[in-house]
Amino acid sequence: MALGAGLAAGSLTLMAFGLDSAIELSSAGVLIWRLNVDLRHGQGFSERAERTASRIGAVLLFTLAAYIVAGAVWSLWTRHGEAFSLPGLIVALLAMPIMTLLARRKIAIATQLGSRAMRADAAESITCGWLSLVVVVGLLADLVLGAWWVDAVTSLVIIGFVVKEARSLER
Repeated sequence: MALGAGLAAGSLTLMAFGLDSAIELSSAGVLIWRLNVDLRHGQGFSERAERTASRIGAVLLFTLAAYIVAGAVWSLWTRHGEAFSLPGLIVALLAMPIMTLLARRKIAIATQLGSRAMRADAAESITCGWLSLVVVVGLLADLVLGAWWVDAVTSLVIIGFVVKEARSLER
């Protein structure tokens, strides 16, 4: 839904939010695979699966960061920003508290398990929460101020977090 609303509105952050949702689903699939390995094959296999799952999480975060940077640069270069999207605003407003709660639970579980793969999945949820906030700010700035550039600039704000999380998972 967010991808469709983002395409219709021409919103970089709304499309990034939708892409992040797809990446989050991929990350959850990797985490399920990793936990399945642990249940089926025991500790020796699960350590290898943990490293693999963590690295996949890093690649997914780097992919999202690259998309956001490329999209923001393109948007600023072409001087084209988003148009207001009520469905996008609603989805983003709903996602903020949901992703925050989900990320907190995942971090607590990752800490208890000592799982970098679970931490990677939590980072995806945190990123989704931040992107939700950025979408809301960008949409409202466009609606109220006509500030087309806010979408691109606000999306760049979270790049540092995304790259930091991805780098921490590479090790």
